[in-house]
Amino acid sequence: QVQLAESGGGSVQPGGSLRLSCAAAGSIVSIGAMGWYRQAPGKQRELVAVITNNVVTDYIDSVKGRFTVSRDGANNMVYLQMNLLKPEDTALYYCYALVTTELGGPMVSFWGQGTQVTVSS
Repeated sequence: QVQLAESGGGSVQPGGSLRLSCAAAGSIVSIGAMGWYRQAPGKQRELVAVITNNVVTDYIDSVKGRFTVSRDGANNMVYLQMNLLKPEDTALYYCYALVTTELGGPMVSFWGQGTQVTVSS
């Protein structure tokens, strides 16, 4: 199995910054795309940012120009730098990864437990 562990959440004032980190560990043969989802109270989970193993990135429109996703392939890490945070960014942020756990096997989605980001004055 594969475990994803997020860190870096917290509370910040509007306009502030946070950096989320996620480490993948376990039975990993290879990792494809990695990224971040978020879910605010009463809302559906939404994809915030994704980065492929070819370092192609994509973002939800509401965070473009403010958030940057990056990865450290050698250490199975993914990061989300969040700048100019807004109250509407408040949510539980989940890391995910598409992982191959056995040679020739399929890619499987794995999720972290989530880290809370709260933006409030």
